[in-house]
Amino acid sequence: MNAPSSRTLVSARVAGLIYLAIIGLGLFGEAYVRGSLVAPENAATTANRILASESLWRASIVADLLMHVLDVPLIAFLYLLLKPVSHPLALLATMFNVVQTCVLVANKLTLVGALSLLKAGMPVPAEFTALSKVAIDVHGHGFGIGLIFFGFSCLVRSVLIIRSGYMPAWVGWLIGLAGVSYLANSFALLLSPSLAAALFPAVLLPSLVGEAAFCVWLLFANQAVLIQAVDRRGAASTASK
Repeated sequence: MNAPSSRTLVSARVAGLIYLAIIGLGLFGEAYVRGSLVAPENAATTANRILASESLWRASIVADLLMHVLDVPLIAFLYLLLKPVSHPLALLATMFNVVQTCVLVANKLTLVGALSLLKAGMPVPAEFTALSKVAIDVHGHGFGIGLIFFGFSCLVRSVLIIRSGYMPAWVGWLIGLAGVSYLANSFALLLSPSLAAALFPAVLLPSLVGEAAFCVWLLFANQAVLIQAVDRRGAASTASK
């Protein structure tokens, strides 16, 4: 049992580091770069800021894509960690998460398109400035659509964590609250943009807390708890044969 428990411990720590990197990359692209360069109601100001900080804009796109690359091993680890509780629910959470990642990866083309429009001609035609801002707005809606699937993934995982017996129930409740937060923000964005603007960014604070808590647990989980996860995974595999 020492070998598998050791591997699980290392896997959990690596998953925690990956989760931490995902949070950091996401905050860099969305909060720092787009939060500072995009002027919500002013296309000309947004265009000037992007052109003046083109390298930063490009770096944010790369950071987002790296975040989604890291999604893949994290999704796989969480599936393996939660599979002993309920294989169908763990698979459902994984599929929701995969759809979210695919949507968000494709959504990055809108950010590339926004920059391409601004670089199409100098001086930038007014209509290109307006279209660039439209592309950025479409990215915001695409981001919200992707997070609908992640919100449902969080809700399913919260049930699995609470039922697991080898993970703290409070982590599950916080992940569930994060899922509700993502869903509230995304549906408000689609159904009532004015309400979404009033709620943002406070509505996403529970999601940050929940994901940070899960990340910290992965980084510092007790080895005995992880051994229990291995035991349950092994028992589930034996029972299925």
